[in-house]
Amino acid sequence: MTAQLRAGVMGWPVKHSLSPVLHGHWLKRYGIDGSYEAFPVKPEELPDAIARLRDEGFRGTNLTVPHKEAAMALVDRVDATARRIGAVNTLVLGDDGSLDATNTDAYGLVENIRDHAPEPLETLFGGRPAVILGAGGAARAAVVGLADLGIGDIRVVNRTLSRAAALADIAGPDCTLRAVGWDAREAALADAGLLVNTTTLGMEGQPLLDLDLATLPLDAVVNDIVYAPLETGLLAAARGHGNPSVDGLGMLLHQARAGFRAWFGVDPVVDDDLRDAVLGARG
Repeated sequence: MTAQLRAGVMGWPVKHSLSPVLHGHWLKRYGIDGSYEAFPVKPEELPDAIARLRDEGFRGTNLTVPHKEAAMALVDRVDATARRIGAVNTLVLGDDGSLDATNTDAYGLVENIRDHAPEPLETLFGGRPAVILGAGGAARAAVVGLADLGIGDIRVVNRTLSRAAALADIAGPDCTLRAVGWDAREAALADAGLLVNTTTLGMEGQPLLDLDLATLPLDAVVNDIVYAPLETGLLAAARGHGNPSVDGLGMLLHQARAGFRAWFGVDPVVDDDLRDAVLGARG
């Protein structure tokens, strides 16, 4: 009898994670004899928890806060994308018992925008810059994803200019990254083709994002990676301004695809049924 395929997510805390719902939805849809479980793992327990993956028959695991950086030293290989982003979120156990680590956030962000953009991303922006708000981990993933897509001009807007400027090192030789101070955030929008908010501003329980979109071209795509609430103040303002808008839920869904494919052997589909299942679980 073939053993059940197992995967999961480790975090501290982890009970809020929607990953078991979305992976469970796919397991049921594709009739796979597998499980995806949430494991609360304290930071000091992470080395032992990762080591036990081999002994307990797991194909791999996702990692969420606070483990995304610490896990890099606990695996056999970290791919180039994860090294550029500086964190991992997906571990895959090979047949030889080795552990490979990657980060799928850049892929998830780009594929989410691709799903909702009015035309193919490769032609959408016409050489115009992308503006990224924030300079944290999500911004790093956005820089990597957009630079690898071929966007040659990225403006990173942040309160601390040095943090924004530091992201130039991961953009690559074919992309010009410019750091912009928070006070100049609206001027930075003037000729943009894409605006991405990677900050927590506008998230439930957080301050609102104070941003006037008057200077943003009407055909520029606006993406907020926040998905609680699904309709953020930024997205509402974008719709009111006439811009195409993309909510943040799809990034969560698309970033999960690579792990599911590696663990369970199926490239799953992101569609309305999956969105409804995840939104229903969120309440």
